[in-house]
Amino acid sequence: MICVYCSANEAINDRYLGLAAEVGTAIAARGWGLVSGGGSVSMMGAVARAVRAGGGHTVGVIPQKLIEMEVADHDADELIVTTDMRQRKAIMDDRADAFLALPGGIGTLEELMEVWTARHLHMHDKPVVALDPWDDYAHLRAQVTHWRSTGFVNEHGEAQLQWSTTVESALDLIAADWASPH
Repeated sequence: MICVYCSANEAINDRYLGLAAEVGTAIAARGWGLVSGGGSVSMMGAVARAVRAGGGHTVGVIPQKLIEMEVADHDADELIVTTDMRQRKAIMDDRADAFLALPGGIGTLEELMEVWTARHLHMHDKPVVALDPWDDYAHLRAQVTHWRSTGFVNEHGEAQLQWSTTVESALDLIAADWASPH
């Protein structure tokens, strides 16, 4: 199962919805399933619908308080309602075999940073990949370069997040990480 972090904001450019749908189609084509934040709107909904359209299994995990805001994905094969965000993330982490971050906002960034940090600290060995076709993460990459130059992040830490600009290469990075010994 691939945990995809992405936006539930509907005020974004349609190209992001297209990217999410392309990711979902590619996940299903590889016979993989999806773990998502359980929303049916914006990118979150687009990726889940595309996985299901391709015959893939979807698990949505959503806090009770966000059911209205993110409009719960009642079409998910499994919809898990949690009490809060911490429980949501714990279940998503547990159910996932890999993490893929698409462009998104502060929630996406927070989720990406948490799983990246956990991998760096050897709390899991699951692949962590960011798909960034339009340089939405350019400032984050520059910040990491700065942290490296000042000693706050070492080479090992930086290497625990892999970057991609295409859907296929992002999924190839996940598959290659699964195949390599840790």
